[in-house]
Amino acid sequence: MSQLTVDLVAADRQVWSGEASMVTARTTDGELGIMPGHTPLLGALTEGTVGIHTAGGKQEVQINTGFLSVDSDRVTIVAEQVDASTLPA
Repeated sequence: MSQLTVDLVAADRQVWSGEASMVTARTTDGELGIMPGHTPLLGALTEGTVGIHTAGGKQEVQINTGFLSVDSDRVTIVAEQVDASTLPA
């Protein structure tokens, strides 16, 4: 099964990087689900939860505003602030 390469970045640091089967996030246009093979896009994120579905289960992080970029099964999420206390080390 194809995987996404995901990079989660806060304004001051790289928060998490790894493989995922799906990413969910809230954009200014509504809830968005990204799976392998998704068409390229750039979306503005609103404050809320980003879900990262990994082999170990669904991880959720709280972010404030930012953006999400998708291209060639690579998802980059950039937010000013990220509460990553629920992510594994």
